[in-house]
Amino acid sequence: MDDRSAAMEAALKEAARRTLGAGASRELRRADVFVERIVGRRGVYHQQPLLLNYPGLPEIEFWDRDEFPWLESLEAAAPDIRDEIAAILAEDEGLMAPYIDYPDAAPLEPWAELNRSQRWGAFHLWFDGRKVAWNAARAPKTMAALAGVPQPQAPGRSPMAVFSVLQPKTRIPPHTGVSNTRLAVHLPLIVPEGCGFRVGSETRAWREGEAWIFDDTIEHEAWNEGDRPRTILICDVWNPRLSEPERQTIAALMAAMDAFNEAEA
Repeated sequence: MDDRSAAMEAALKEAARRTLGAGASRELRRADVFVERIVGRRGVYHQQPLLLNYPGLPEIEFWDRDEFPWLESLEAAAPDIRDEIAAILAEDEGLMAPYIDYPDAAPLEPWAELNRSQRWGAFHLWFDGRKVAWNAARAPKTMAALAGVPQPQAPGRSPMAVFSVLQPKTRIPPHTGVSNTRLAVHLPLIVPEGCGFRVGSETRAWREGEAWIFDDTIEHEAWNEGDRPRTILICDVWNPRLSEPERQTIAALMAAMDAFNEAEA
């Protein structure tokens, strides 16, 4: 960015602060993004769900914490959660499944390098709406913490919860998720130096025990340039802009769609 654009950005952000006041944190963050788009420092990214695009939901890269009152309780459990996955990795690291596991006949881009690879491992607690009983039994404090998270209930699809273990010198390529009806929660547990995460136009550094919630139908990527594995807990939650009747309707529609497809098979 040239000097003129940088000076304009500073002037506009100062004007926003004079107008909004120092206490308007959410509004200031949005105004800052607006200014960065004006001066060309921040691109505009849109939702690109792989399968399910519910209308009328906002395109927000990282959501504000104050929309999720249960988040602090999940973070308070982070030390216990970290201890559980650390013990599992120390005892049975070989139990990690590949996070990406596509059949040979499936299109592999952008996953060719990571498909069926232990460089990105997964220890599933909930998978496609089913509790992975043996794994869950080994992480009772994690499961108790997840019980306080308002996860979608859609048989065969949700909830999902998994420990994600990314090996050193490994990058997860840019990609998008399946549906904008739910958001992704990341709770970082073991994070070496050299790790990062990008959603759309915003890149953030991990802080152990500090969660964030983002729209995974917006292009995102992660990397570990450190010297030891990075471990986080991932789970899903309903998009808070959906009403309770809409959530029930979406779950019912998914069940009807799955039943229709099974009847045709």
